[in-house]
Parts: sequence; structure tokens; C-alpha cells
Amino acid sequence: MEIEKLEHVTVRVRDLDESERFYTEILGLRSGPRPPFPFPGAWLYAGETPIVHLVAGRPAEGAATGALDHIGLVASDPAVFIARCVDNEVAYDEREVPGLGLRQVFVNDPNGIRIELNFPAG
Repeated sequence: MEIEKLEHVTVRVRDLDESERFYTEILGLRSGPRPPFPFPGAWLYAGETPIVHLVAGRPAEGAATGALDHIGLVASDPAVFIARCVDNEVAYDEREVPGLGLRQVFVNDPNGIRIELNFPAG
């Protein structure tokens, strides 16, 4: 058996609407179909793949996966992303990865999850 790809990440959220707005309006994902689970949530898509699952109504404090440091995503057009951050007063940090020609921009979602966006050179 081999791992082929990362399927998705699930984020327990305090405020579903606020988190969904962040992931759609700031990160540019889109809301899409979600099975009719008996708890509130949202599935957010990159293309045709639901890569972020938001779950509400379940306490996040003391969650067993609290050691997660950040979520890394590949993105395009850093100027558009940074403009979204500025327009929405979302703090961000930038850095270049030495030797890789990679620009990284970091933001925190409304739940304190660190998001790393990687913009390949060119």
C-alpha cells in the first residue's frame, strides 16, 4: 500500500458562516455539495475536489489533533491573494523559500489554523 495524495482536511469551527466566508472569499475555494450529515458543516472545493471540510457544533477545544501546525496549499497569482487580504484586513506574512523559487504567504483562519499558500515562481 502507498499513500497517493492528501484527500482533505477537516476543521472544527466556532462560527460556520465566518469560516466559510474566509475560505471562499479570502482563499478562493467554493462551497459545494455535502452529504446530509446530522451536524452542520460545509465542504469547500478546489476545482472538483472538496479539499476542506468545515464542521460546526462539535467542540474544538481539547481535540486530539491539536498538534497540527498548518495547512499548505499550492496557489496562483499572489498579487490577487494579497489584495484580498488587504481589502479584508486579514494579516499575512510572506517569505521566499531559498533555492526553490517559491513564494509563501501565511494567514490564519478565524479558528487560528495557519494556512500556507505556495506560489511557484513564474
